[in-house]
Amino acid sequence: MLTYPHRDVEGINGVKVETAFAPNIKGLRGLFFFISSTFKLMDMVRRFNIDLIHAHFLLPPGLIGVCVGSLLGKKTAVTAHGSDLLIQAKNPILRRLIKFVLKRADYVLVVNQNLQEKVLELGINPDKIHITPNAVDVEKFNPQNKELPPNLKISSDKPVLLFVGNLVFQKGVKYLLEAKKLMKTGAELVIVGDGPLRQDLEMKVRDEKISDVIFTGARRDVDEIMPSADVFVLPSISEGFPITILEAMASCLPVVATNVGGISEVMNEDVGIMVNPSNPRELASALDKILENETLMIDMGVAAREHALKYSTMQIPY
Repeated sequence: MLTYPHRDVEGINGVKVETAFAPNIKGLRGLFFFISSTFKLMDMVRRFNIDLIHAHFLLPPGLIGVCVGSLLGKKTAVTAHGSDLLIQAKNPILRRLIKFVLKRADYVLVVNQNLQEKVLELGINPDKIHITPNAVDVEKFNPQNKELPPNLKISSDKPVLLFVGNLVFQKGVKYLLEAKKLMKTGAELVIVGDGPLRQDLEMKVRDEKISDVIFTGARRDVDEIMPSADVFVLPSISEGFPITILEAMASCLPVVATNVGGISEVMNEDVGIMVNPSNPRELASALDKILENETLMIDMGVAAREHALKYSTMQIPY
């Protein structure tokens, strides 16, 4: 596996993980990653005698994958998760690159029907397009795992709202912070993740004196954190099929999320509440509604776990 640089990267369950250089600078991170990872991936293909390259997200990983695959004569698969087709493809230059990637790939995987339609609009051969919804490990993400990591302290006397994801524009975290200010119910917001917007978001919390907000940075123990939260919130502006929602539901958490991308395909009114994107007032109202009704919160959590069990397996088309 090859990915962006992270602290303390190590292999998991026999999966070897390597990183390529990419400074955490908005606008330049992807370019540097493309250059460094192209050379790194070529070396890895030769070192490990790799037969197939599978890239997640079309730009830059997919572009890297099909370029290296073409150079070294290897088959390639790409998975579109959402922002690549819903946001990047709106840019004429990036749209041409995305079309290039999709045409060159041997397998095109999408996580929901909406993204399949976007791929078909680009004139891609329908025979190589496969809908493969994300899956969740329901043993790892389990409501019984309530022992918090010792280096993480969260509120014991207030409800805990949890966000997990990259701190980038499309995740809509700034609207979540606005909603936090509007909420009537006292709660602690725990933001797990890192990214180019972290400094701006932390500054917003300080400057606007938004209380009870914790930034944990990127974590590898999300499965140990989720069961101790009360509500999972995903305020995205665009999404594909977010696996974090599945992980939260498997952990017995009700979900408040925006009605974008593939979220409506994985959520229903039994497991949480969907709101319009970029609307802090609706987001705050939905969070208050769940937190103010303990019976509703418990019922949604139980239904969420049952719903997540439907996504505990995955079929790969190659």
